[in-house]
Amino acid sequence: MSIADNLIKYKKELEGENVELIAVSKFNDTSAVLEAYNGGQRIFGENIVQELVEKQEALPKDIAWHMIGHLQTNKVKYIAPFIKLIQSVDSAKLLAEINKQAAKNNRVIDCLLQVYIADEETKFGLDHAEVIELLRSEEYLMMKNIRITGLMGIASNHAEEKQTKDEYQELKVLFDGIKLSFFRKEDSFRELSMGMSGDYKLAIEEGSTMVRIGSSIFGVRKIKHYKA
Repeated sequence: MSIADNLIKYKKELEGENVELIAVSKFNDTSAVLEAYNGGQRIFGENIVQELVEKQEALPKDIAWHMIGHLQTNKVKYIAPFIKLIQSVDSAKLLAEINKQAAKNNRVIDCLLQVYIADEETKFGLDHAEVIELLRSEEYLMMKNIRITGLMGIASNHAEEKQTKDEYQELKVLFDGIKLSFFRKEDSFRELSMGMSGDYKLAIEEGSTMVRIGSSIFGVRKIKHYKA
């Protein structure tokens, strides 16, 4: 099946679910992204800043780019002028830098707080207590150029279905609590980004509003190595 055919399949599946499809285009070249774009897709996710910047420069400007990978503070300035959503905010330090660079560009950048839910040390993210501590901090309350619009989580790799389900349930419970405690009057806090090619159906069952699908749309990626 072509990229366009794969997109049609997912769009039909997600129809009526109130779930946004993020096409994860990392390691795919611009022609593959353009094929998806011509198939009607407008939201793409990348996890390497250099690759993201190169694609943004080369591709249509109405694409909404999401940063979904670990983001170093010294790289924020390169994506601050155009990024639509940073899904992977995993520290107060990073959030402060995003706020600083957004201010330089006269923007308010939407962000998701990445929460550590996996049973793996290799994953990034804030634990539950750190999320609450960040949202209660005076530093956060002073930030005028970022907007927290939800949470993001990555489940354990190759886990049993029950474990994945439990991890997503845990994130949804946290989301509901954070919404009630900190964002009760803010409609903008509504995104729960969880679910990828292998487990997106489970994630939707547990309340996901964004799924990140890559290989099932674009096929096996040709990995291009970028210097850190």
